[in-house]
Parts: sequence; structure tokens; C-alpha cells
Amino acid sequence: MSVPQNTIALVYDYDQTLSPAYMQDDVLFPKFGINPEQFWNKCNQLVKNQSWDGELAYMKCLLDYLGMDNVSNADLTELGKGLSYYPGVEDIFHEISETCIRPEHESAGIKIEHYIVSSGLKALLDGCSLKEKVKAIFGCEYGEDENGRISFPKRTISHTTKTQYLFRINKGMLAPEDDVNDHMPPEARPIPFQNMIYVGDGPTDVPCFTVMRKNGGHGIAVYNPKDLTGRSFRKCYQLCTHANRVKHIAPADYRKGSHLRLLLEEMVKEVADRILKERLEEREHGRVAAPGF
Repeated sequence: MSVPQNTIALVYDYDQTLSPAYMQDDVLFPKFGINPEQFWNKCNQLVKNQSWDGELAYMKCLLDYLGMDNVSNADLTELGKGLSYYPGVEDIFHEISETCIRPEHESAGIKIEHYIVSSGLKALLDGCSLKEKVKAIFGCEYGEDENGRISFPKRTISHTTKTQYLFRINKGMLAPEDDVNDHMPPEARPIPFQNMIYVGDGPTDVPCFTVMRKNGGHGIAVYNPKDLTGRSFRKCYQLCTHANRVKHIAPADYRKGSHLRLLLEEMVKEVADRILKERLEEREHGRVAAPGF
């Protein structure tokens, strides 16, 4: 059975995409006096010398560093209130709907939803000011022991497994207990990939960019315009010019009139207009004229 496919999904990575800082560097390390260089060196040693997965390595190292502080997920969520963003991030979630969704779109049931898919800590993101602006946030998570302290990773999201969450959005299977591998025909999926736009910052987003490109979705790679080394720009340039992963790159400025904002608005408008055209065609083809006299 087919379902209305009237939703446009904007899906964002977090670190270096919505924020110029890694969330750990932004709020976690300063709070607990952790030296970022030493921390990441320890993580890298686990990866290089003991073949740890990168996400599990950093979650283990966090537990090692925070073990004496009795940190809970609630503590991490409280810290998340201090997360910082690129210009315009906090406003785009409502402004893009106001700008791009016209009355005729609304009459056809067309709407926009926003999602964050991150390899960072969900508990931090749950405390940020974006929480109430998005449909869902996906990230790495800790379980807690009997005393309420974070104790063991219960969910990790790597650069590759981030693609699972694109399919969760595609199928409307947002709850962890939903089996995203269940078969679902394309016409039964509430948000087809053609209705999705993914925004990321570099090679770590390649699997998601690839899924979007192969399935008719849209991708934008963003870079930090204040990175004087040019490394942030070069990552995006390589994705666009040499790797053919995205068609568009832009500075990470989400304010009205910026290059990125103009790209997002045009993409959303094109998708909304296509959906509207499809709904009108369905209505026309499904109508049978009454007999004349």
C-alpha cells in the first residue's frame, strides 16, 4: 500500500557541519580539564596499535577520563546547553519552511522535517538548543550502571553506519527497536531519497553522500570559511571535483542570503514543486468525469 510522500527531510551531520567545533572540545573537555591533544592521541593509539574501532576508542577513553567524576547522561545533557554553532544555524529550521513552503504546498500536505545524525554523543545533543527544532537526533550513547553513572557504550554510530539512519528516515523507522532491515516497497516509504537533502563536511560523510547520490537524493558539503589553513575547504573541494560525491560545496554560513542558504532554499523549493506536481497529476489521473446528458 502506498503512503503520502509529502515530507522533505533535511539531514545534518553535527561536528564541523552545524558547529565549527567538535562537541567534546566545545563543552566536555573544558568542563573536566581534559587536554584535547592527549585525549585524541590516546584514542589514536588504540586505533593504530590495537585495531579498535574509532568510535569505540573515543567512548572508552571518555570513560577512562570521566571515571572518577561519576558522570551521568543527565550531566552530559546539561553540558550540551553550551554547544555553539555556525552563524544562522538556530534560525534555519523555521525560516526555511517560511521561505520555501507556499500555501499551495501546504494545501497538498507538503512539509519539512529536520534530523541530526552524528558520531558524537547523543546525550550532549539532547541538551542543545536545536533539540526541539528537529524531528530526531541520532548519536552514540552510553548505558548507565546501578548508580546512574555512564558505564558502557550501548550504541555507536560510525561514519559507515550513519547510512543506516538515512534508511530509518526513509522508512519512518526512527525507534531503536524498529528493524530497519525489514522489507518495505518504495511506495510505502514515507520519505523517498528524492525528498532528502544531506549536509556534511568531508570524508567522514562520504558513505552518506554516496547513498544520497545513488538513490536520487541531494548532498551539500560545507567548509569552515575561517579555517586559514584551507584544509576544511580542500576536503569539500576533493569531494566535489575529484571524488564526485557531491555537486555543491559552500561555506558553513546558514544565514539568509548566504551561498549555503540559497542552495538549500533552491533544493527545497524544487523538491516541493516536484511533489506538488505529482500530487496534482495523481488527482487528475484518478478523476473520472461524470456521464454527460
